[in-house]
Amino acid sequence: MIFLANSLTTPAIGTVVWTTLIFTLFFLILSKFAWKPILNAVKARDEMIKGSLAAAEKAREDMTRLQSDNEAILRKAREEREVILKDARDIRDKLISEAKDKATEEAEKIVEKARVNIESEKRKALSEIHDQVATLSVDIASKLLGEQLKKTGEQEKLIDNYLKEIGVNKN
Repeated sequence: MIFLANSLTTPAIGTVVWTTLIFTLFFLILSKFAWKPILNAVKARDEMIKGSLAAAEKAREDMTRLQSDNEAILRKAREEREVILKDARDIRDKLISEAKDKATEEAEKIVEKARVNIESEKRKALSEIHDQVATLSVDIASKLLGEQLKKTGEQEKLIDNYLKEIGVNKN
């Protein structure tokens, strides 16, 4: 056992030379055929990761910009809605005011027309009353005159007086 323990702790020169030669050969083969593709793959992956990070940052910036644009569009839409609603309220108030003014004007015209009609009817009624009073007065006067003219001689005197007033002389 001591022999085995001794050979492991102190290797032979030939083993060291062959191990070094095999390691160098292995290193050269790996460096020629494996290290370049591995390093290229690592570089490509590094580039891809950097590109993905840049794309993610750009997407985040775009998202932030779009969000602020959306907020600006929403704000503008709200302002336009308020302007449209204000215009609609103004138009409604104007139409209501015009309708009230027109209704008041029409009512005043109707009242004035009724006033004129009432005045006309009043004049017509007064005229009819005046005509009836005149007719009644003439009827009463003729009855009174008829009664008085029945008396003898009075009729001729009355006719002579009327003719003198008119200016016609009796022949």
